Amino acid sequence: MIRLVVFDMAGTTVDEQNVVYKTVHQALLRAGFDVTLETVLLYAAGKEKFQAICDVMAHLQGGLVDTLRARAIHHDFEALLEEAYAALTPLQMPDAEEVFAVLRGRGVRVVLNTGYKRPVAEGLLQHLGWQQGSTYDLLLTADDVQQSRPHPDMIFEAMEHFGIEDGIEVAKIGDSIVDIEEGKNAGCGLVAGITTGAQTEEQLRTAQPTHIFHRLGDLIPAL
Repeated sequence: MIRLVVFDMAGTTVDEQNVVYKTVHQALLRAGFDVTLETVLLYAAGKEKFQAICDVMAHLQGGLVDTLRARAIHHDFEALLEEAYAALTPLQMPDAEEVFAVLRGRGVRVVLNTGYKRPVAEGLLQHLGWQQGSTYDLLLTADDVQQSRPHPDMIFEAMEHFGIEDGIEVAKIGDSIVDIEEGKNAGCGLVAGITTGAQTEEQLRTAQPTHIFHRLGDLIPAL
């Protein structure tokens, strides 16, 4: 029996038009890297954003990463992202609030987690009018744990918060391979990739999720 569902934010429950990964792409281009947005989505999706930049750089440079250069690119990324978000109107993904309401009505806890820093995540939620305690039950970000995805720390933090000891009672849903890896590393009973965001169904299937969803409403019959 699932008692807790952990939802990724961007690309899963929040439609922000891939602005974060477009901005990572822009920062890398400005730093002189010849890289496509598709490559950025493949290697960066779902990760804490400094780590995401390092992983793209490692792919482009045969595993080598200049940490100082990566930090400079990340600093540029954060400034560009602030500008991008000022012009952005994020939307909820179809079915999101309805699915949250159904789950919470059944006594299932709804947790949002993300590779964003907490101020960015809270800004998105404020735009949407989503409030902890009424729309969802808990927000966890990369700032709140020692190790971000694909490590299971955020899921374990949510389990401890709600007194859940067995991962089999937890579901994890996200639009990236690292979301799926995070759920599997936490021992979740249901681990779903969703095709509404950064990565394709073919890419998501390489991580061997228990389910593939094409919209959030697919979760309810799966439970």
